[in-house]
Amino acid sequence: MSGIGQPERATQDRIIALFRDELNYRYLGDWTDRPGNSNIEDDLLTAHLTRSGYSGAQIAVALHKLKTAANNFGGTAYSNNKDVYNLLRYGVQVKFEASKPTELVHLIDWANPAENDFAIAEEVTLKGGHERRPDLVFYINGIAVGVLELKNSRTSIGHGIRQNLSNQTPEFNAWFFSTVQFIFAGNDTEGLRYGTVGTGEKYFLQWKEDEADNSRFKLDKYLLKMCTKPRLLELIHDFVLFDGGVKKLPRVHQYFGIKAAQEHVRQRQGGIIWHTQGSGKSIVMVLLAKWILENNPKARVAIITDRDELDKQIARVFADSGETIHRSSSGRDLMHQLGQAKPRLLCSLIHKFGAKGVDDFEAFLKNLKAKPSPTVGEVFVFVDECHRTQSGKFNALMKAIMPDAVFIGFTGTPLLKKDKKTSIEMFGGYIHTYKFCEAVEDEVVLDLIYEARDIDQRLGSQDHIDQWFEVKTRGLNDWQKEELKRKWGTMKNVLSSQSRMDRVVKDIIFDFSVKPRLNSERGNAILVASSIYEACKYFTLFQSGPFRGKCALITSYNPMARDVTLEETGANTETDKQFIYNTYTALLENVVAAPGKTKTETYEDKSKALFIGEPANMKMLVVVDKLLTGFDAPSCTYLYIDKSMQDHGLFQAICRTNRLDGDDKDFGYIVDYKDLFKKVENAIAVYTSEIDTSAGGASPEVLVQDRLKKGKEVLDTAFEVLVSLCEPVEPPKGELEHIRYFCGNTEIPTDLQEREPRRAALYKGVVVMLRAYASIADELEAAGYSPGDIARIKRQRDEFLNLREIVRMASGESIDLKPYEADMRHLIDAYIEADAPRKISPFDNLGLLDLIVKTGIGEAIAEKLGKAGSNEGVAAETIENNVRSKIITESLTDPAFYAKMSALLEEIIAARKAKAVEYEEYLKKIEELVRNVQAGKAEETPSSLKSKGAQALWNNLGRDEALALKIDATVRAVRPDGWRGVEAKERVIKGALYGVLQDVAEVERIFIVVKAQPDY
Repeated sequence: MSGIGQPERATQDRIIALFRDELNYRYLGDWTDRPGNSNIEDDLLTAHLTRSGYSGAQIAVALHKLKTAANNFGGTAYSNNKDVYNLLRYGVQVKFEASKPTELVHLIDWANPAENDFAIAEEVTLKGGHERRPDLVFYINGIAVGVLELKNSRTSIGHGIRQNLSNQTPEFNAWFFSTVQFIFAGNDTEGLRYGTVGTGEKYFLQWKEDEADNSRFKLDKYLLKMCTKPRLLELIHDFVLFDGGVKKLPRVHQYFGIKAAQEHVRQRQGGIIWHTQGSGKSIVMVLLAKWILENNPKARVAIITDRDELDKQIARVFADSGETIHRSSSGRDLMHQLGQAKPRLLCSLIHKFGAKGVDDFEAFLKNLKAKPSPTVGEVFVFVDECHRTQSGKFNALMKAIMPDAVFIGFTGTPLLKKDKKTSIEMFGGYIHTYKFCEAVEDEVVLDLIYEARDIDQRLGSQDHIDQWFEVKTRGLNDWQKEELKRKWGTMKNVLSSQSRMDRVVKDIIFDFSVKPRLNSERGNAILVASSIYEACKYFTLFQSGPFRGKCALITSYNPMARDVTLEETGANTETDKQFIYNTYTALLENVVAAPGKTKTETYEDKSKALFIGEPANMKMLVVVDKLLTGFDAPSCTYLYIDKSMQDHGLFQAICRTNRLDGDDKDFGYIVDYKDLFKKVENAIAVYTSEIDTSAGGASPEVLVQDRLKKGKEVLDTAFEVLVSLCEPVEPPKGELEHIRYFCGNTEIPTDLQEREPRRAALYKGVVVMLRAYASIADELEAAGYSPGDIARIKRQRDEFLNLREIVRMASGESIDLKPYEADMRHLIDAYIEADAPRKISPFDNLGLLDLIVKTGIGEAIAEKLGKAGSNEGVAAETIENNVRSKIITESLTDPAFYAKMSALLEEIIAARKAKAVEYEEYLKKIEELVRNVQAGKAEETPSSLKSKGAQALWNNLGRDEALALKIDATVRAVRPDGWRGVEAKERVIKGALYGVLQDVAEVERIFIVVKAQPDY
């Protein structure tokens, strides 16, 4: 057992040896105390460029341009990194005389990996902000391209990711990351995660390759896979994408899909790339198109889709990534463009290949084949959503028009058996597959949970209906009456539809009040209606309730006066067309059309943007067919189906809910009001025989999860995780032992910080448990729990909730400390029973320290700590941790004042531990300290210092009142808007400070205080 629980240092030593001995990187040493550590090491880069044959003048210009791009204080972290990447990838343009050609200095030799200097350094101390030391930094030719944070096997990999994220903030070392391409975090238990600059924690990825190989730690295995010299260069050169303000790296299936496609392209073979919905097919298209155009100077790429929405989306993705794409207005325009050398990248709608007014299609096709349109270059045709376009006249036309083109199909929807033959004939076999179950396993998309709901319908009085019908149809003959009955189906359906739809709306509104993702306002939903008429009806019903102004109607309808020209009957009632027209007219009344768009398009664009970006302000979209393909909204959590659907359309629709969106989104939920379960199963089970099994990987079968069965499984797992988490707590496992395990010793300031991963795991575990409990709280017996199980679950739930509250109070961390606790309050209110009725305190929303100031320490202990307050040790440690947390949090705003408070706290703690003061006297001393800490100023602070900023300056300038007032006024006079984190604007303030202080070191010291003040 001697090797169990090794320190982080042991892991770091092993990884350094791996890079040095197996990957053949040079080891540069421990750079903890090395001065001037940089992301561009001049001597290393100069040595490489000299070896590459560049002159001293060329090297000097290249270095200057690289550093200028990396340290552009007027740019953002994203734009600086993008500018540096372009210099790394394409070379630095160097020109000495106007009459001479521009020369390129290549900073990296992409074609010959061995000609580059790959090296690593450890503990690289970074300065410029608050000091940090990344565990390992990878350099290529002296340029920092990778950072690796390592954790021991007992510390979550998430801790390493968050450390990388904080390092990228302006307060720390954002400047260093302008050259960085890969950011890694790893440990021996969870393996390796990777992202890039700006990647959020939930989007860090995991590599998968040679899964059967279990010969070593996954951390070591995947560093070897990703960081071999050729692979790392290839990933940086061919698989980095700057997409509309977000830098992206490939997921593993995208990498291998593109690699497989590259082989087909080299051999001019077509095929199908089958990657499931939501897995990023657009990125694959962009990266593959870029590679083709760059590696084949004769290549042309035409991207064909069958929907205007998808055509626009693809054009936008390419434009955001910096690629110019020509959108063809017709098939004729596309062929005209392909008949000349440029543009090389085009897109078009497949419908624009139609042959209007052609009676004899076969003769028309034969004529086209005999006289195909001339094209310049080697044409590669990407057909998006090829499951809808792989057969029929359109493809025959495309083949006839472009007989020499290579066709590559992209889809993520199951191919029906009847389509398989034509799809293979059109495109060839499968190039690469990535199935739904693999994407769920890889956490690329979420699993789906299905629930059928039945809305019973009945008639109040058949006699009244018959009587009504006879009166309304008086004057019609029997044949006309029968015709009318056939048109409407049955009167039962007609008369019950309003009440049924009303019940559906009430059912959905109820979900928004009780379902965790929906009531937290972080999630929203789509309702699929059977027709535009029903969609308008649903929209009207939602607008008359709590969803007013937070619901949108998205259909293919655009109101035109001619729609209702012949609809007026004179009966003072609306026909269906009039109802639709009037609904849309009222909807669009106050909409101002955007340039080049109709009112309807403007309304839809705004509604979609709100749905994606502000789910609290757009809770529901009512649709018929639109948005059920190609619409990615991570906030969309529920899909309510009230329309008969099947096959491709049904599968694509249910996949609207499976996008990742934070820890509180566990599944995509499908609520079915049309009893489509067999069709849902069929739509997904179509995978079974249609995917080429020779592609390997996981089994293609996917089952939609039963809600209660899956709910029970998730709840049981959540309790197991919490029990396991608390297992190491020392006996007798009371409150004090739990506080010490999760918070540490209050006399050691670093204990709270070191144990933060434990508390984070506890908080997250309790939220996951509560969310799982909430989802089936009213159906525990139906989920399979016995009465004894239910009693045990409720007891455990209360115990873990109490433990979380105790640890939270002891550590001084508020309820919203972590983003995954956003919906905690509702879950507690809705699903946790109180022990007994109790009076609601007027201080419920106050923290412990605020409560001490307002009520006195005795009342605060009783109110906030309850039973735990009766234990003197627990109460003392809880208060001390809260005070220390406050001091640490606020110390940057006033270092001098809070340093004194910290020293005083340590004196009081030491006295208590030494029993030098009785408990009552201790409480008086700690209460006085709390009041000073909460006030943020000493009692003797001059009254002329009105603001917190001026008070902080006074404390940190030797209590010189005049100087503090002068600097306060100076900063307020010169500060530019939005100055924090912008180097040029920060220099304005530093210059003004120097004018008063006349000391560079003093300016830097006081600037930290100024920057931390909310006042400025």
